[in-house]
Amino acid sequence: MENQTLNYYERNAASFVSGTVSVDFRETQERFFRRLQPEDFILDFGCGSGRDTKCFLELGYRVEATDGSEELCKMASKYTGIEVKKMLFQELEEHEKYDGIWACSSILHLPKDELKVVFGKMKDALKEHGIIYTSFKYGDFEGMRNGRFFSDFTIESFRNFMNNICGLQIDEFWITGDVRRGRGEEKWLNLILQKI
Repeated sequence: MENQTLNYYERNAASFVSGTVSVDFRETQERFFRRLQPEDFILDFGCGSGRDTKCFLELGYRVEATDGSEELCKMASKYTGIEVKKMLFQELEEHEKYDGIWACSSILHLPKDELKVVFGKMKDALKEHGIIYTSFKYGDFEGMRNGRFFSDFTIESFRNFMNNICGLQIDEFWITGDVRRGRGEEKWLNLILQKI
């Protein structure tokens, strides 16, 4: 499943970047920034086109960015001006390093059993009271869709899922339409989690 999803991004990197790099994501970014201090350290975890990394850098934050797709790493490195590290989500091994982790439309490609492990790794990588922004397609589906694996959540199913993860709490959630052109009918669950 993971290989199929990564292969999708390797094959479709250029079209994926062109469809996401110029999307206006300020409203969601600002909800994240409100909980950070100037010059805080952010991990853009599955950065895709590098759109958000570039925004964070321009605002003066310190940023590390990763992606599992080699092609996306190359394109995002060129776009952002920093080296984007090729890394799978399961390979995160940092300890109390980041003030915030931005996982925008990225970790949703993990099966829920793997997602539980990765949330634990994200929690460990955060400093005390650090925050995570993440998003999932809204629903109950888990499986392959259009060449990629997805784990969808409703707020109820995500709350139940979080009962098995110690040390993180839901700070805020909201539901939005897809910001990409022609996709507004697709609903997304947006979440900000805090390390406790």
